[in-house]
Amino acid sequence: MIIPKNTPIVNRFPIIVENTLPKKFFISKILLLLPDMSTNTIILLLGTNLGNKFNNLESAKNHIKNEIGEIKKESNLLENKAEGFTTENLFLNQKIEIISQLSPFEVLKKVKDIEIMMGRMYSQPLENELYVDRLIDIDILYFNSIIIDSNRLKIPHPQNYSRSFIKSLYFY
Repeated sequence: MIIPKNTPIVNRFPIIVENTLPKKFFISKILLLLPDMSTNTIILLLGTNLGNKFNNLESAKNHIKNEIGEIKKESNLLENKAEGFTTENLFLNQKIEIISQLSPFEVLKKVKDIEIMMGRMYSQPLENELYVDRLIDIDILYFNSIIIDSNRLKIPHPQNYSRSFIKSLYFY
């Protein structure tokens, strides 16, 4: 793997920072910075607080299996209060580990497409709040051992350590 001279290294893995690399390089050469694209291990966080929450998670997992890759592990299900906004609706959350041949940005596009296909509405949060109720939310928590910091995607997910409920989700 060839890493440009100015690419910072943390724990032997390149940090992919969109704004520090020339756009032409970033767009055309990002795949050179990624590990073997045939065996990507990805951790996704699924969350829902509207409708039949269990069915929402099952439907999301079916779409993920068909569109992104094989589900290797599933965490426990966790019902919890919302973080970042006020609602009476409890969330149902789960982590899944998948294996995929897709790149990080392809996975991002697929999860956003799945959210919209399932009926997620993106609306403006109330004043002083960060989020709104949602039928489904799919976040990329980890992608192999790489770090990506771009305007479109941040891996590991920036809220991995600030969302207390994520620590309560464990794989069997």
